[in-house]
Amino acid sequence: MTARLTAALLFISSVAQAAEITRVASSFEPNDPFGMFADVTFLYTGHDAKITREWYQDNASADVTELRYKMQEYRLNADVHLGIFRDLELHFGISYIFAQNRQWGFADGTDTTNSTILNNCLQANGEPLGGNAMTRCGAGQQRALFPFDPNTGASSYRSGLADLTFGIAWAPLNQKKDDASATWVLGFDYFAPVATAIDASVPTTDTSRGAVGDKVHRYKWYTAISKRIGFADPYFSLHYTLPWRASGFYSNCDNPSAERMARPENCADGANWNRDTTGTIPSHVGGFIFGSEFNMFESANKHQKIALDLRGSVTYISEGRYFNEMSDLFGKLLYTGDYFQLGVRAGLVGHAAEFIHLKVWGELAYNTEHMLTSENIGKDFSGDGQVNLPGSPMAAAPEVSPNFDYRIDRVGRRFRIEEMFVMRGFIQVSFSF
Repeated sequence: MTARLTAALLFISSVAQAAEITRVASSFEPNDPFGMFADVTFLYTGHDAKITREWYQDNASADVTELRYKMQEYRLNADVHLGIFRDLELHFGISYIFAQNRQWGFADGTDTTNSTILNNCLQANGEPLGGNAMTRCGAGQQRALFPFDPNTGASSYRSGLADLTFGIAWAPLNQKKDDASATWVLGFDYFAPVATAIDASVPTTDTSRGAVGDKVHRYKWYTAISKRIGFADPYFSLHYTLPWRASGFYSNCDNPSAERMARPENCADGANWNRDTTGTIPSHVGGFIFGSEFNMFESANKHQKIALDLRGSVTYISEGRYFNEMSDLFGKLLYTGDYFQLGVRAGLVGHAAEFIHLKVWGELAYNTEHMLTSENIGKDFSGDGQVNLPGSPMAAAPEVSPNFDYRIDRVGRRFRIEEMFVMRGFIQVSFSF
């Protein structure tokens, strides 16, 4: 019995495909001159998080809970993988976001009486509302940081064509051809910024949705390796994405306003505050994936298989100025702190026949807490080692950044996102030719 089981496992190992993460289209193979497969994927993503704020109260600094944030996105991806030589493919993809809906509401324990968002006494330039530096504004003079209904909260709506993907992948090692080796893939993807850039200063509605792009070229390098051992197919992957701004990227100075900027007039100082210094600063992204497929059923002759796919992932997202979870509220790009995303995924891979595959996944990820408003106050142009405020005799040039907002970027008033969970669901149909 043991001998027969061992022989069966060895047979399965010798004829099985590699793990899906190392799958590459191949052409000009013996008895198979042309290889291609196409994937159609429906993807749901949901975010749920708590937004807190640094605040000074009761003679002490504390983090006060303000908002509950939710986002739901529905997306359709279509990808084609074309084999151009042996274990060498070109691929391209298109993605459309049907809906990207965000909702903000009071968190538990927060209401109109204690919300720092509604009971605000400062202007963006740091000057008090309805009083002077020594007089706190009264109840009738307070102004909310952004439009917010205490009963229904706030919401935003976006949709549209996302960026296009073009790439190449090569498998220098392939276990299907040499059972003693692993399957190893090297790949490169380019994300072309064709989507219209987001302008957070323009309000959105369910019937008048905003754009979803950021006009950033992205260059992704990755490698993955898998090795079939009996019924298990463990794998490991590394990836890094380099961003590069394209023409047409958004700057907050495209729509300067005293309602959301400390010094909007500094936008006119092109020598010190040009688009490169006031515009989008995209994040670098890197990380690794590890896991295994576990084959629960396989019939090599009929090209049928059912496998359980379990994986974990760790991704690092660097700091930058971009559209984040509060940008629609403040009407601008916000400087965001760096963070890690830790994820686990479980899925089923089913090969009904040689020409059609079905994959279903569910994923849960956690984003570590990070700042949502942490813009630097400015630059030292006078050379005295500090940023001089307007009116200072050392202020040789406007040193306060036009992006800075005294209400939300100053230490003690910054916003942070915490307890952020990301839920994803995938359904993918793959057609092989």
